[in-house]
Amino acid sequence: MKLSRRTLLATTAAAAAGAGPAQAAPAAGDRRLRTGFERLAGDGYAILAGQRVGVVTNPTGVTRDVRHIVDVMHADDRVRLTAVFGPEHGFRGTAQAGGSEGRYDDPATGLPVYDTYLKSGRPLADIFAASGVDTVVFDIQDVGARFYTYIWTLYDCMEAAQLAGKRFVVLDRPNPVTGRAALGPVLHKEFATFVGRQPISQAHGMTVAELARLFNEEFLTAPVPLETVRMSGWKRSGFYDASGLPWVPPSPNMPTPDTALVYAGTCLFEGTNLSEGRGTTRPFELLGAEGIDGRWAGAANELRLPGVRFREAYFAPAFSKFQGKTVGGVQIHVHDRAAFDPVRTGIALLVTARRVWGGFAWRSDHWIDKLTGSARVRTMIDAGADTDAVVGAWQEELAAFRRVRRQYLLYR
Repeated sequence: MKLSRRTLLATTAAAAAGAGPAQAAPAAGDRRLRTGFERLAGDGYAILAGQRVGVVTNPTGVTRDVRHIVDVMHADDRVRLTAVFGPEHGFRGTAQAGGSEGRYDDPATGLPVYDTYLKSGRPLADIFAASGVDTVVFDIQDVGARFYTYIWTLYDCMEAAQLAGKRFVVLDRPNPVTGRAALGPVLHKEFATFVGRQPISQAHGMTVAELARLFNEEFLTAPVPLETVRMSGWKRSGFYDASGLPWVPPSPNMPTPDTALVYAGTCLFEGTNLSEGRGTTRPFELLGAEGIDGRWAGAANELRLPGVRFREAYFAPAFSKFQGKTVGGVQIHVHDRAAFDPVRTGIALLVTARRVWGGFAWRSDHWIDKLTGSARVRTMIDAGADTDAVVGAWQEELAAFRRVRRQYLLYR
């Protein structure tokens, strides 16, 4: 990947003129983390003055005292909120994976709620146009993984807003698993889907505002008029529990920040015939299938992966794969978050599961290729490659993405 001409111009202009109002530095001495919404409201919604505003959000769009930002904005005369746009799982979060809430009027506010899920390009632009908004605001908590669909809702909405002639404002929130590093394979464009539209790494190590800046300069055919409202008080090394913010599950199977910590690696088991723990109280931390025994945990522990241990575990999912059946497998126990690499761990678990369990199989639709961004992981594991070989195969493309990523980071 190379820097676009727009990136170089924007970087030069920012250096010459200083950060604009949408990327203003935090006030000196302000150490408490404040989200983009907190800073927007604290400034009296100045950047939204005179605009009809629509918000792309879900249950995670909450204040520190767990009021939803839509309810707060709707009750405030300083902002003219006229529409809401819901992603996968819906604005109020009533739908399971692969579902949404459709078009309806929100009972609490009376605002029209439009469905963005699986919509992009001109059809989504037409929804923005029909809503009558002037500015689209995005505020959703991400979890840091390429295949978590909210960042592609962000991308699709930015593209559609550009087509519809709308402004776009991103209110930033923490990356709950830190923004220290990008990890994992980079998507190959021929494998692009809604779980990966563009070539970023599997664990991107960015906030949604940083991603929006990258999307706008590197991937959109034409940039959207974009403003980002930064957080103050967030450090790249901070995990979510250091933020002081309440955790609202971004989706039904993301109940805790611990889930997010492992998700960038263990979601790969969606591409296999093993349970990824859906239907349990520890999704993505419990993995297993009928016929697996303690040999898997033993093989995984022998690798001495940094920051993590594996416990032989048995569980019966209440729904999804192996519903109501007792299966064997592992539970992941992270004991050193700073050392833990979720992507390497996910690959190691795939390699060892295939080695110790004769029933191992990929999903017939090769969903694993969509999750990893190419056929390479699947074909290398099938050929008998070990963890180090698989991880080593993507290092060159990851290094290239890291160089591009660096240009868009807003925090230290």
